[in-house]
Amino acid sequence: MLMTLSALLPVILVIACGYGVARTGLITGDQWRGVERLAYYVLFPAVLFRTIATVDFSKLPTFGMGFSLMGAILALAALLLVIRLPLERVLGIPGPRFTSIFQGTLRWNAMIALAIAGSVVGEDGLAMLAIAMVFMIPLLNVLSILVLSHYASGNPPGAAKICKDLALNPFIVSIAAGILVNLAGLPLPDAVDSTLAILGSASLPIGIICVGASLDLSSLRRPGPALALGTFLRPLLMPLAAYGFTLLFGVTGTPQLVVIIASAVPTASNAYILARQMGGDAKLMAEIITLQTLAAAVTIPAALLIFG
Repeated sequence: MLMTLSALLPVILVIACGYGVARTGLITGDQWRGVERLAYYVLFPAVLFRTIATVDFSKLPTFGMGFSLMGAILALAALLLVIRLPLERVLGIPGPRFTSIFQGTLRWNAMIALAIAGSVVGEDGLAMLAIAMVFMIPLLNVLSILVLSHYASGNPPGAAKICKDLALNPFIVSIAAGILVNLAGLPLPDAVDSTLAILGSASLPIGIICVGASLDLSSLRRPGPALALGTFLRPLLMPLAAYGFTLLFGVTGTPQLVVIIASAVPTASNAYILARQMGGDAKLMAEIITLQTLAAAVTIPAALLIFG
């Protein structure tokens, strides 16, 4: 419990910092858009490329862990798409708000997962989480882009638009480049590695600050069905689904624990940035991220106690 809280408390404090900076007017609306683009196109891709380019996948249960995580994601994605129309007709949740529920349920905060895995498992946990990145991040970005392209715009996307969104997505590009460098066995020069490390270290605080800046705390006093679903579907269902798939693929011990950590952490802070970039309900997305992060002080220890 204490290790989990020590990993989450700094994130919560940085969210509060972003909220305070925005309310003082130190950074204005247009300037925030530039900060968001910096995180989206430079900082997060840097940490993804560096992590994947340098990990040794041959020593890890790569496919068992990867398939377990992908299975859980696809199962919950299918469930959400099945209930999409009932959510709109019964609860009045339109397409853009559905995209925030979708991202809030499926995506994960890799930085929080890295912090918790490093505390609970050690260096092996960090390497195993690199496996989770390889399998989860491209799939999650593809699913999120497709859902945002379809439901945020209100019109079915054409093939050209889908291909363009995927080809230009900086997360997918950086992961693909990292895999190519890893497979080619090319070491990163010290200067390049250090540069990427500096950029990557800035990704989490800047991304979380943007979340805090967008937050309207007054809306949290009027919770609705979209906020409730977006907040609690992930911590309730994702660890359960992931645990079931680890049993199916024979993943046990420390790798299973890392899968549970990856599935139990809150949704990704950059889900807010993607929602802003592609016309989703960014305000709802920011609220989901914040509430999930606050709730994680209870939900992550519970998931580790039950499944870990």
